[in-house]
Amino acid sequence: MEPEFLSGNRVTLLNSGRDYFPVLLAEIETAQSEIFLESYIFANDQTGHEIANALCRAAARGVVVNVTVDGFGGHNFATDFLPSLTEWGVRAMLYRPEISRFRLRRHRLRRLHRKLAVIDGKVAFIGGINIIDDHNGLQEMCPRYDYAVRLEGPLLRQVHHAVRRMWEMVSWVNFKRRFRLKPASAPCCEEAGTQTAAFLIRDNIRHRSDILNAYIAAINAAQDEILIANAYFLPGVRFGRAIYAAAKRGVRITVLLQGKTDHPLLQLATQTLYAAALENNIRVFEYEKSFMHAKVAVIDGEWATVGSSNIDPFSLLLAKEANLFVRDRQFADELRQSIRQAIVDGGREILLEEMARQPFHTRLIRWLSYGAVRLMVGLTGYGPKHWQDDTEVNGVRPKE
Repeated sequence: MEPEFLSGNRVTLLNSGRDYFPVLLAEIETAQSEIFLESYIFANDQTGHEIANALCRAAARGVVVNVTVDGFGGHNFATDFLPSLTEWGVRAMLYRPEISRFRLRRHRLRRLHRKLAVIDGKVAFIGGINIIDDHNGLQEMCPRYDYAVRLEGPLLRQVHHAVRRMWEMVSWVNFKRRFRLKPASAPCCEEAGTQTAAFLIRDNIRHRSDILNAYIAAINAAQDEILIANAYFLPGVRFGRAIYAAAKRGVRITVLLQGKTDHPLLQLATQTLYAAALENNIRVFEYEKSFMHAKVAVIDGEWATVGSSNIDPFSLLLAKEANLFVRDRQFADELRQSIRQAIVDGGREILLEEMARQPFHTRLIRWLSYGAVRLMVGLTGYGPKHWQDDTEVNGVRPKE
């Protein structure tokens, strides 16, 4: 589905939890009628309890509070939060609850990875930030570096519709009849600003490739610069062809990736692509200051995206995701400057000569990791159809 860009929106960039959670909490505390919140992770830490307590207070004053947390990412939610939330009247559910986190199942990787909130149909939050404290983790991994946006305006109608549909679907699957929604009240979609934006989701029904297609269309149209900051980066055939074609026509491309990771297997697999990227004049940086969880991009200083979707097969082929795409020079410049500052503050550039000096065992481990990730995708049934040619992109193979 083609993105529907609507004008008249106000989009505010929020850098990491330090910007995001105070604004989200303020909206929850003043909510009057309805709250929807979706998160992949709902951590048992200070931030998680602050959000949970605010949701309980909202429910106590009569606000209808609907919370959906992924059953794998939020495996702790049922024991740490669900009883107290339910006691206070919050309507909370798990998406695909996991009986065992250690059993390999075909559908395990099809997760609710979206991070969305809609308050009173007047304001929405979209991005990559889970309900987790920026300082939850090893000392060398803190604070988390991530992004979200606050949205007001005509596009709110689509976000509101998306969270209602998700809630209805999970309620039906879990037979939570008492959680049925009342008829939707019209969200406030009056013009709130001057920014043009589109909201896209990824699911396994009508929107399988919407986010991927939006990325590729923007990359194909790029004339000057592509700047990507993405936590988990392992693009497939179409994305790879587009990015290499852009590099060949002279577009300046910079990619900021994780230097400190919570998924070493995927990071090692990603590193098999470095040499080919560097040989095509794509600059690659690893963020080593702390844990980077961002999923953002800026193209030609006008097009920008902030959302939950990584550029890897798990996000682009399997998970439920949500991204905001913005066409606005002021917003794009703000995000661009923020990413550039992150590169200055914590980025380490990967150089081609560094790749050439790698010992054999390092290259072997990376290739084995790449094969393991391919196998995991293949087990879902998507490998042969969507990802079988990833090892050769526009005639260029990933280098060791």
